[in-house]
Amino acid sequence: MSKLLPVEEAQARLLALRAPLAPENIAFSESLGRYLSEDVIALRDQPAAPLSAMDGYAIRFADLPGPWTIVGEIAAGAAPERPVEPGEAMRIFTGAMLPEGADTVIIQEDVTAADTQLTLTGENIGSRGAHIRDRGSDFVAGTPLLPAGTRLHSGAIAAAIMGGAAQLGVGTRPRVAILTTGDELVQPGRALAPGQIPDSNGTMLAAMLAPEPAIVTIPLHIRDDRETLAKVLKELARRHDVIVTVGGASVGDHDHVRGALDDAGGTLDFWKIAMRPGKPLIAGTLGDALLLGLPGNPSSAFVTATLFLLPLVRHLAGARHPLPEIRRAPLAAALGPGGQRRDYLRARLDNGLLRPFDGQDSGRTFPLAEANTLVIREIGAAPRAAGEPADYIDIA
Repeated sequence: MSKLLPVEEAQARLLALRAPLAPENIAFSESLGRYLSEDVIALRDQPAAPLSAMDGYAIRFADLPGPWTIVGEIAAGAAPERPVEPGEAMRIFTGAMLPEGADTVIIQEDVTAADTQLTLTGENIGSRGAHIRDRGSDFVAGTPLLPAGTRLHSGAIAAAIMGGAAQLGVGTRPRVAILTTGDELVQPGRALAPGQIPDSNGTMLAAMLAPEPAIVTIPLHIRDDRETLAKVLKELARRHDVIVTVGGASVGDHDHVRGALDDAGGTLDFWKIAMRPGKPLIAGTLGDALLLGLPGNPSSAFVTATLFLLPLVRHLAGARHPLPEIRRAPLAAALGPGGQRRDYLRARLDNGLLRPFDGQDSGRTFPLAEANTLVIREIGAAPRAAGEPADYIDIA
């Protein structure tokens, strides 16, 4: 029996099969969820000039305690028309540029204005420079704002815009085809004959990919026929970066993915991983496309997609850290010893405690509806008592 690959080695080999896709320049409105292909460096100081942080009056600190003569007004977006001289104050609003000569802002609650006269009425004035945002206090030109490989969320997009970028370079979205196989599978919602089951995996995988920067072909389905599968794989490889097959990855008489990959002119890189569920995982190449063959049981397909498909898509799209983050939390109940493969146990994290479900059979779908984590139990791990820590991966 061939040796099973450790999960980390299999992940590394899969990602090494192809470099990230070529970058492209896109508008900010299209950038949410994409991965930067290059560093974003600030092109300007922010703020570009000293600004008022409050509504009030710009003064010289040396003129305290006043009174002052009001000589003008500055709104956000306008440049001061003149400097502030000794004994003068200028009405100023939040975000407005500080006039030359002023070094402090008194908030409007601490003064009383009558015509052009301003009188101090408050006591908590603060120190010189109060209520002023200094030039470059956020960042200065040349500051690295976002490293290549960053996934763009709303705050990152705002930082890039504020830094002066006109557009963003990001990784191209991988084109992914999902192909389910099996004579027993029927499209969702259709009547079932004896021995048939609904085809849930294709739609599940498409949903898992929905938050990712990928272009997903509507899940396809073919029967267990090696010749047909080989033809479909060759056609999909011409138009996609990744082909995901579901089912047909094991060693049964009706498992045809390995043979069809050979028939189509592809190359197998690895098969079978030291993990449970999801041992019969296939990875290979077919022309410029990558093939990832997932096992057909729902939990197996879900776990292998979490550990291999999603990282592969993120890698191709330019992610700096494509693999899922490993976290740690205490167990809510005792956990038995590990076996000969690493376990990924469907579990729920509630109130800071991990609770693996009792039923971990890979054919069960219902635990997936309740799980929000996968608890990791290493090969040969000793039993653990309630309260001891365990590693896990977020899946919700």
